[in-house]
Amino acid sequence: MQAGCRLPLRPPRLGRAAIARRRGANSSISCRAIERAPPDGAIAQVIATTRAYLDHNATTPVRPAVAEAMSRALAMPGNPSSVHAEGRAARGAIEIAREQVAALCGAKPSDIVFTSGGTEANATILRPGLSDCSGARDCVRAPVSLLLYSASEHPCVRDGHHFPAGQAEAIPVDQNGTADLAWLEARLARLAAEQPGWRALVSLHLANNETGVIQPVTEAAVIARRFGALVHSDAVQAAGKIPLDIEALGVDVLTLSAHKLGGPKGVGAIVFRTGALELADKPLRGGGQERGWRAGTENLPGIVGFGVAAHEAGQALAGEATRLAALRDRLESGILALAPGTAIFGAQAPRLPNTSAFATPGVQAETALIMLDLAGIGLSSGSACSSGKVKRSHVLSAMGVDPAMSAGALRASLGWTTCEADIAQFLAAYAKALAANPNRRAQAAA
Repeated sequence: MQAGCRLPLRPPRLGRAAIARRRGANSSISCRAIERAPPDGAIAQVIATTRAYLDHNATTPVRPAVAEAMSRALAMPGNPSSVHAEGRAARGAIEIAREQVAALCGAKPSDIVFTSGGTEANATILRPGLSDCSGARDCVRAPVSLLLYSASEHPCVRDGHHFPAGQAEAIPVDQNGTADLAWLEARLARLAAEQPGWRALVSLHLANNETGVIQPVTEAAVIARRFGALVHSDAVQAAGKIPLDIEALGVDVLTLSAHKLGGPKGVGAIVFRTGALELADKPLRGGGQERGWRAGTENLPGIVGFGVAAHEAGQALAGEATRLAALRDRLESGILALAPGTAIFGAQAPRLPNTSAFATPGVQAETALIMLDLAGIGLSSGSACSSGKVKRSHVLSAMGVDPAMSAGALRASLGWTTCEADIAQFLAAYAKALAANPNRRAQAAA
C-alpha cells in the first residue's frame, strides 16, 4: 500500500479536555513568541525584527490552538452534508464549533448561523422584510420597513444594509460617541404616530471599532421593545473582550466575526436570541445549509477555528480584560506624559479594555503611521483610506471632533499577544516621532 493513501476520518479533537491541554501548553508562550515563529516567504522581511503589533481591532493573530485545530480539519475529506462516515465526522466538528460559539454569547447552538464574516452577517440581517414569527406557519408581526442605525456604526452597517435611502436614518451620538437614546425614543414615537403600519429595525453596535466605546444596547433594546421594534447589534469588536449574553442584552440578533478574537479570517456568525426571526428573501439560497439562512457548503476549517477561538477567548475573558485594561492605561498615561495636549477619544464613556484612540495636536496620522511602522510598531489610524486619499473618520465626525484633530487620530488596540514590552516599544517610538515632527517643533519654539 502506498504511503498516504488512507485519509484520516476522525474529527479534530476539540473536546474540553483537549482544549484545556492546549491552553495549558499555550499559557507559557511569551508575548514575543509570535515574532519568533519561523519566517516563510514574503513575511520573513516583516518579522525579521521584533515588532509590536497593536492592531488587534483590525485583526487578531490566530491563536496556536486554532491553527492546530484547523490543520486537522483540513485533513478531513467529508462534506458536512453527506450521510457517510466522512460526512458525519465533518458535521460533528461543525456542531462542536456551533456549541463553542453559542457558549461565548449565551445563545443556543441551534440559533447560530455561520457566514463568511461579519460583513455578510450584517448584510444578511439588515434587510426590509425581516420579521419575528410565532413559530406557527404565518408571522404574527409586521416586517420591518425602517432602519435606525447609530452614526458611528461600521461601514458594513452604514453602507452595507439593503434599505432604500428614504428608509434608513442615523441615530446621533454625543461627544463621547454614545448613541442618543432620547433621539431614538422620540423617533420611534413619531413613527408610531405618523406611520402606524411601519415597523423599525434598530441597529446599534455593542462596541465601536475605532474608539472602543461601549454602547447602551440593553437600554436601547428596552426602548425599542416598547414600540415593537426589532433590535440588531454588531458585536464583532466586543466578542471575546467583554462578557456577551444575548439574553441579557435583550436584542433579537447579534453578528460576530472570528478573526477579531484569534480565529481565522473569512468566517463569522449570525446569532439569534430565539428561532423566531424570519426573512422571506434570503440572499444566499441553494442547498439549505445553516437552516436555510446561508446556502453553500460550510467552511469546515474556518468554522472549527472559530469554535476554538471562541472557547479560548471565553475562558480567558476575565483575566485578559483586567490585564489589557492595565496595559491600555499604561499606554495612555505614557502618551499624555509625552504630549499633555493629546486627546483620548471616548475616554469619558465605558470602553473596551483593549482600545485607545487618540490624537496629538500637530501630528498627522499618515506621517506618524509610517514612522511608527519603520520603528517596528503596527497600529491603525482613525481615518479611513480610500484610493490613496485619507478621509476624515466618520466616527470622529459624528462625535463632533475638530477636523484638524481627527486628521491625526491613531488607534492602538491590544490583544492576547500584547505585553508590557510592546507598550514600552511604542512609547519610545512615539517619543521619537513627536521629536521629529516639524509642527511640534514649531509649536514648541513659539
